[in-house]
Amino acid sequence: MSLSASWQFWALLAAVFAALTAIFAKIGISDIDSDLATFIRTCVIMLVLGAMLTAMGKWRNPQTIPVKTWLFLGLSGLATGASWLAYFRALKLGDAARVAPLDKLSIVLVAIFGVLFLGEHLSSMNWLGVALIASGAILLAIF
Repeated sequence: MSLSASWQFWALLAAVFAALTAIFAKIGISDIDSDLATFIRTCVIMLVLGAMLTAMGKWRNPQTIPVKTWLFLGLSGLATGASWLAYFRALKLGDAARVAPLDKLSIVLVAIFGVLFLGEHLSSMNWLGVALIASGAILLAIF
């Protein structure tokens, strides 16, 4: 299996882009309202993804998508929107180097929610990592 086919590659790439998101957003929101900035960002994302889907021929008839998929992707979209609004407001008010780590407490919550709601299992070493992430995020954000 090639590196680009592994989940680790894509997760690391996501982390790089998330870091750039914080830096670019912090610069971009300096002269406008954070909610308007979130709207502009969302429009850009929609245009880019629409172009990608078109170029790759990945559009699908919406009627063939299961109701459960619509429901949970809809809920995910609402959660994403709320997260972006809160994140951009935090960036407007605080330092990117302190906001982003606190936002990464989502890693801790994903671990907990994954176990509680998805039946996932983490080893004691995994839980140690979760605890270290939580500790690091709190140290960066508070002190």
